[in-house]
Amino acid sequence: MKKLVAFILSVVMAFSAFAFAESIRVAALNGPTGMGMVKLMKDEESGSTYEFTLAGAPDMITPALIKGEMDFACVPANLASVLYNRTNGKIVVLAVNTLGVLYIVERGDGVSSFEDLKGRTIYSAGKGSTPEVALNYLLKMNGLDPENDVDIQWKSEHAECLVALTQDDTALAMLPQPFVTVAQTKKDDIRIALDLTEEWDKLGNESGMVTGVVIARQAFVEEHQDETKAFLEAYAQSVEYVNANMEQAAKLIGEYGIVAENVAVKALPYCNIVCVTGDEMRSLLGGYLKVLFDENPEYTGGTLPGEDFYFVG
Repeated sequence: MKKLVAFILSVVMAFSAFAFAESIRVAALNGPTGMGMVKLMKDEESGSTYEFTLAGAPDMITPALIKGEMDFACVPANLASVLYNRTNGKIVVLAVNTLGVLYIVERGDGVSSFEDLKGRTIYSAGKGSTPEVALNYLLKMNGLDPENDVDIQWKSEHAECLVALTQDDTALAMLPQPFVTVAQTKKDDIRIALDLTEEWDKLGNESGMVTGVVIARQAFVEEHQDETKAFLEAYAQSVEYVNANMEQAAKLIGEYGIVAENVAVKALPYCNIVCVTGDEMRSLLGGYLKVLFDENPEYTGGTLPGEDFYFVG
């Protein structure tokens, strides 16, 4: 009997070791939410701990996550909440990896505060999505009526906003990074007038403008807490490297086809790449999701996530 028990235990231990001989599967999006991961991706080229997938849109990776074919993923902040609700709590958020990337730009120097937006035309893409919520929220919090005090002209894509801006030198545009940098390479008199992340922080409302987060399958986190914490540590080190070595990071970003190197090197200082975890993550993200929910519950998937949504380690 003792030999049988010992044999069974050895088989279980061997199976456990084999089970985690497989790579941990990680997905990210082309753009700021994937930029912070490039050093980790480079370090893993000759390793077997992680298997990375880069995608152009969230719907290219979220089905795999839901089906258990992906372990970690970098996605838009509100999508994390939507997935949590859609899967009945089977998604957890590990970290905020990108703060706000939205900027008001102009051809000139007439805007230095939100008050200066009154009576102006603003071109933007993203009607019916989180950029509209963010802009309307900031306008209201600065005493402006989005319907009457500004003329927001909604376009289907950022490129259309740039065309409109080049045709009307009195207009403004709300654009994200790295598209702002792309726009500046096409029209060198375009300047950043307002950083919407900074404007949000000025409100002091214990929240933050959040663009992207790192999420995981709840089942994976519960079964592999040590591996989850190790991933977060490695991810944080990658983000630290990217922010401290932007020229080298831009080369890696170009190498992986996330954004062209010449654009990345100029855009990185404005992409607000971070790795915020624990209680600070819960405060920043929870406050942001509350703003979205108050505007329209559909933006967060119908309800606000429960406490089990936040992995605080």
